[in-house]
Amino acid sequence: SLVYKQNAVKKTSKFTPGGVTPDHCWRIGRFQIQRGTSDPHSYKSLADCFRTIFRNEGLYGFYKGILPPILAETPKRAVKFFTFEQYKKLLGFTPLSPGLALSAAGLGSGLTEAVVVNPFEVVKVSLQANRDSFKAQPSTFAQARYILNTEGFGLRGLNKGLTSTLGRHGVFNMIYFGFYFNVKDAIPASQDCTLEFLRKFAIGLASGTISSCVNIPFDVAKSRIQGPQPVPGEIKYHSCFQTIILVYKEEGYLALYKGLVPKIMRLGPGGAVMLLVYEYVSGWLQRNW
Repeated sequence: SLVYKQNAVKKTSKFTPGGVTPDHCWRIGRFQIQRGTSDPHSYKSLADCFRTIFRNEGLYGFYKGILPPILAETPKRAVKFFTFEQYKKLLGFTPLSPGLALSAAGLGSGLTEAVVVNPFEVVKVSLQANRDSFKAQPSTFAQARYILNTEGFGLRGLNKGLTSTLGRHGVFNMIYFGFYFNVKDAIPASQDCTLEFLRKFAIGLASGTISSCVNIPFDVAKSRIQGPQPVPGEIKYHSCFQTIILVYKEEGYLALYKGLVPKIMRLGPGGAVMLLVYEYVSGWLQRNW
């Protein structure tokens, strides 16, 4: 189908040297910063995080847990855009306004995407939390087997933190798609190809940035739940909203926005590029296929 071809072509761009690899460094920085102040291994800032990882774990320390994102990117992005199109078609039969329907379709695609990606996230976070050197830590598949054998597939195992992941992806996609397509339709298009490209890029950049700012409390909760607990053997962070409230009470409002800078640096321009590639590839496929 057309949507399948769009996703297949779009995914090719995600595996270029400039795609997953540097993106993963920002993910590690964000996760490590979001760990609580009660965690003895917490970092003071993004710069402190990068310096400490490089000093203690070497260059390969920035690439811990890289295999799960590589394995997850194809189904994750395919699910994101494919389900968005399907939900958008279904919501076209409802009395919802077009603008609201786009946001609702984004919410649906985010919730579906979260279910697919959460097991990969659990494995990735457990590898990133391991302070051993890159060569000493277990492989991705060994870590996945260990979690599955010890904790199972449920909400304490490979689906730990599922509610937080649902919130993170649902809220992000709701704003990401809703903002982009509504604002793009509201701002007149330009006949100049360069200006039109810049118009779409600016809207996509704003969309990715705003979405990141709104959904980051869910991201912090996810990192706390899926990451190592402050006291070994004691589960401090149980559920999404319990974690958000606890972080707010103990560390203040700003703690819910830890890791915002690397998140914006990754998903601001990255979100713009994804939408532009999706739109231009979609247009080319419709014209030629």
